[in-house]
Amino acid sequence: MPYIPHTEADRRRMLAEIGVDSIDDLLREIPESLRLRDPLDVPSGLDEHNLFLYLFDLAAKNLSSAKLTWFLGAGLYDRYIPATVGAVISRGEFLTAYTPYQPELSQGFLQSIYEFQTMVAELYGMDVANASMYDGSTSMAEAALLACGQTGRSKIVVSQAVHPAYRQVLSTYAWASGHRVAEVAAPAGDTTDFSAVDGEAACLIVQYPNFFGIIEDLAAARAAATEAGALLIVVADPIAMGLLPPPGQFGADIVVGEGQPIGVAMGFGGPLVGLFACRQDLIRRLPGRIVGRTHDHQGRPGFTMTLRTREQDIRREKATSNICTNEALMALAATVYLIAVGKNGLRSVAESTVRNTQYAIRALTSAGGRVRFERRVFGEFVLDLPKPAVQVRDALIEQGIMAGLPLGDTYPGLENSLLVALTETRSRAQIDDYGRKLAEVLN
Repeated sequence: MPYIPHTEADRRRMLAEIGVDSIDDLLREIPESLRLRDPLDVPSGLDEHNLFLYLFDLAAKNLSSAKLTWFLGAGLYDRYIPATVGAVISRGEFLTAYTPYQPELSQGFLQSIYEFQTMVAELYGMDVANASMYDGSTSMAEAALLACGQTGRSKIVVSQAVHPAYRQVLSTYAWASGHRVAEVAAPAGDTTDFSAVDGEAACLIVQYPNFFGIIEDLAAARAAATEAGALLIVVADPIAMGLLPPPGQFGADIVVGEGQPIGVAMGFGGPLVGLFACRQDLIRRLPGRIVGRTHDHQGRPGFTMTLRTREQDIRREKATSNICTNEALMALAATVYLIAVGKNGLRSVAESTVRNTQYAIRALTSAGGRVRFERRVFGEFVLDLPKPAVQVRDALIEQGIMAGLPLGDTYPGLENSLLVALTETRSRAQIDDYGRKLAEVLN
């Protein structure tokens, strides 16, 4: 059995070393009522060959973008990833690399992180960026904690047009840290009510484009935050930055985002990579780590770990974050992607996304749907249907189309609404097919 390496003699020696006679003695602190005495009701073990066959059969039951035409977004997007990305991140020197504490041994890895930071800062129009975070949601939550620490306030204001899962993560962080979250409604799809941004607010959080695909008015958000003495935090789609003015141009204090669209596969919802950039004066509160450029005693340029604010590295009471690592391999994927597509390529991807979005709006409204929010959108839009969205989605899955995300579970009153996502990978033929099949389902 390759999965259980210890023999009975091994176990006896380990128990003797610990100073107990049996496994029961070792577990004596666990109440008897919680111990498993009967065998688990599971199938008999399989040899390796048959185990793989069994797992392949299980995997074949999944629905994925390889089997369906994909119009589901809501935070994870079916975008094209150049083959260069996989070729680079699968190299042993990157794939097996650990935290580069020893710069003399890690120059290539440190340089890649430095370039990642540089591109994220340029993408968002900000002064500095860190070496990545776990994902977009924890980046947003960490940004809120940074704002609370910087302002000395405990109220966090967030728009309901921000991703629902991000807001759930934020609520968990706030509950654990003793901060208060105030959500502001966005009944028209975008954020216009800033009444909760008062003298007690540490920050205002908006998404750009927001969860519904609508391009928020960052100038209005900046004005509201400034009047209250609060920081402005923007959750920004990196692909949209190929066309839209970056949040830094509007005076954002912190910009965060999910880096999955720039070179990371959807997987099964991960692994992901969080982006985090801010103003220069906030750098000492920046969570995670920063790689900087320096030179050695001979004047040769080099890279080294410059700043870490986690509690393992400094006195706990001085720590500004307990983030212990970053998503270095996924950050490398994003770096390679941005280098491969370049400035013009990123703009081209964004333009294709806009064209496909507008084409899909025309095709799906002609099929019987209606766009709910008449606003400027990028990559996603809310489609109102004459039937429950879950019912329509399930019917279209049977016809080979993942139609989008039903919104009823997260936005009461939108049970007949579907969030539809478009990327550069969708063709007009696929969108036309969606329109024809939607018309059949609705009629």
